[in-house]
Parts: sequence; structure tokens; C-alpha cells
Amino acid sequence: MLKRIVQLFFVLIGGTLGFLFIPEVIEILNFGELPNWVMSSYAGAVFGAIIFYLSTFWLADYIVGLMKLMEEAIVKAPITDVLFGTMGLIVGLIVAYLIGIPIDAIQVPVISSVLPIFITFFLGYFGFQIGFKKRDELINLFSVAQRKDKKKDGDVEKERSGSMKLLDTSVIIDGRIADICKTGFLEGTLIIPEFVLEELQHIADSSDVLKRNRGRRGLDILNKIQKELPIKVEIYEGDFDEIQEVDSKLVKLAKLLSGVVVTNDFNLNKVCELQGVPVLNINDLANAVKPVVLPGEELNVQVIKDGKEHNQGVAYLDDGTMIVVEGGRDYIGKQIDVIVTSVLQTSAGRMIFAKPKLLEKAL
Repeated sequence: MLKRIVQLFFVLIGGTLGFLFIPEVIEILNFGELPNWVMSSYAGAVFGAIIFYLSTFWLADYIVGLMKLMEEAIVKAPITDVLFGTMGLIVGLIVAYLIGIPIDAIQVPVISSVLPIFITFFLGYFGFQIGFKKRDELINLFSVAQRKDKKKDGDVEKERSGSMKLLDTSVIIDGRIADICKTGFLEGTLIIPEFVLEELQHIADSSDVLKRNRGRRGLDILNKIQKELPIKVEIYEGDFDEIQEVDSKLVKLAKLLSGVVVTNDFNLNKVCELQGVPVLNINDLANAVKPVVLPGEELNVQVIKDGKEHNQGVAYLDDGTMIVVEGGRDYIGKQIDVIVTSVLQTSAGRMIFAKPKLLEKAL
């Protein structure tokens, strides 16, 4: 069907060109005395239609193949890309039309006929590229205007509840985000970028068993959040082709959407802070709700392995907090009482330093 349409289009174009130019071409070539019907425009239209129709036997398949490739590319592209690209194309064509009006008034044969075609093609392409590549900034521009309207209407509380939280790959795989959403402490809309989903799928398809299990766990967590929890989840379909790293894409998207990055990655946390992007670190939250341990308190722990430094032992609390016991190497495998000497707390976790109570008594 598509091939027939292409052939019909060629026949119409050939007939039109033949009607306009073939009589003049025959006259220029001077074939001698020819019948009047051969020199007529209608005969030229028939000759042009036949010539172009015969050419379709070689060109139609290539054109149909090209059209199908374009169709597949448009179908696969996110709707926002197509929409903003089309809007940019329309604006470019309108500008080209307005520029072409004074050019037509010049009445110079080459300039008035060729230049408008070039300007139309150039501005149409230029407008499409601007709309396509600047779609995220345009979306952000519209969202900023919308937020300003909400402020004018006094709807600040709605805006606050509609703030966007962007999830990175590590926090999805971690799984604690689902429990946090369930408690209601995380409000607003959860944004899952498509490039994060692609990274999760890549991990889930890994040949390494551990990576594959982590990727599948992350996909299960997302499915649970979307279907079982009372929180709005949106998939962001845009991408940043000029940026390779997923974390860098996430930071740029957070800037464009004025959103908050939710992570448990220490390095991404630091990058967000350096670039002025709001960040919620799940490890910070976990550390904040852990029982407070102060220097001088007594704990009963089991030393399970050597520490990095000489004569150190390592123990763990029930919540996974590591305790470094000075002089605890001799107590490996034993349950002992220790006295806290200091506490080190960062976004990467919390570490407690202690010494055996028996040693304290001996001193």
C-alpha cells in the first residue's frame, strides 16, 4: 500500500513537471517539425508521468524503506521528544515564511526563487533541533511558570507536597526506600528516569549471579512501590545523549526539574552538594534514627575479627554499626563489655571506637 502511494506521488510530480517544462525542453532541443499534440502541455504531462512512473521501479523500494525507518524511529522516540521537535519545526517554518515575504518583493530571479527554499529548509531543521534538544529546559521553564502561578494563588502547600524526588540506581537496589515510602515520611512524586531503568535492566541481565540478583531486586522494589504503596510514581522518558555517566545525567535532570536526588551513594551525595542540588541520603536517615551512643557508655559486644591497626578487634551492633575495640584482638570470639571512647558519623555510615571495660578497670 505504501509503495502504491509513493508511485502515485511520483506520477503526480512527473505529470506536473511535464506539463510545465517538457514543451519548453522540446522547443529548446529543436527536434524539427513535430505534431502539435506532441508540443502541447497535456502531452508533456503524460510523458512526465510515464517517465517518473518508470523511475519508481528503481526508487520506490528505497523510499519505502527510508520511510519505514523514519516511522520506527518516531514510534520509539518519547512523545515529549516528538512533540517539542514538531513545535520547534512549526516555529522555524513560520519564521522562514515571514523572512520570505520581503525576499519575494526583491524580484531578483535567483534570489527570490532559490533563497526562500534554502531559508525554509534551514530554519525548519534548526527549529526542530532546538525543540528536540532543549526539550528538558523547555519543560523546566513551563514547570517554573506553573509553580509561580501556584504561589500567586496561595497554593504553596500543594507545591510542597508535589515536589519531585529522583531515585538513583543504588537506592532502588538497596530496597529501604520502599519501607520509607510506606511509613509516609517521603512525600511528593517519585521520578524514575528511563536511563536509571535501563541501567537496572542491564544489571538484571548480567552474567554475574550477584549483579543479576541485585538488578532483579531493584526491579521488584520498583514494582512494589508503584503497585502497592500510596505514592505517585512517574517515569521520566527523556535522556541526555551528550552525557555518558548515569549519575551525571541524574544531577542534570535534578537541576532541570528542580527536584531532589534520593540516594545512598556517598560519592553522588558529594557531587550533588558541590553542584548545589538538594539530596536525601538514606544512610543519613538511617544514622539519624539509630540509638544515640555517647562516649563513656557501656556496651556488651562480641569481637569477631581483627581490626586494621595493631591489636584492634572489630565487633558489630545489631543494626550493623561497626565497633572498633582497641586492644580487642585478644578477645576475638568472646562476648565482652566495652566502654565507648568516641563516635565517628558520616554519610557513609557510623563507626564507634571503644576499649574493653576490663582494661579500663586495670588502669
